[in-house]
Amino acid sequence: MRYKVTNKQYNSKMCFVCGLKNKSSLRASFYELENDEIVAIFRPLEEHQSYPERLHGGVAAAILDETIGRAINIKHSDVWGVTVELNLKYKKPVPLDEELRVIGRITRDTSRVFEGTGEILLSNGEPAVLAEAKYLKMSIDKIMDYDPNDKELLVLSQQQEDPSEIEY
Repeated sequence: MRYKVTNKQYNSKMCFVCGLKNKSSLRASFYELENDEIVAIFRPLEEHQSYPERLHGGVAAAILDETIGRAINIKHSDVWGVTVELNLKYKKPVPLDEELRVIGRITRDTSRVFEGTGEILLSNGEPAVLAEAKYLKMSIDKIMDYDPNDKELLVLSQQQEDPSEIEY
């Protein structure tokens, strides 16, 4: 199906998943959709491999953890998730140097925790890795020394190729 993009989320400076100044980063972009799911789009490189031409399983876990954890921001922009539990099922190898989509959604939302599911989709739409996760809700200032004046910490990286719709 095809879904309208309702918002693009921020990237950070040094995050392994979305960092714009981290040479090893996946440089994932995150898009909120009209169906209250979030999609990360990224292209894994040689630096992200385990076996030749295959994404490392730990990197797959990282992108799924980040994507599901960011899904809470669709409804609660001031909430950040701290991972409590992450469970994965590896179904198919994930190739390198191919644009991939990662879908995340919230399945349970309480006052202190939220839970979600997600999957990495291959270019043909097949799920390669499935995930379920649980997060503790926290404000950013409880997680780190947050300076709201630090304009490089969170950057809205608008790209000409940002999609207005995403299909999966």
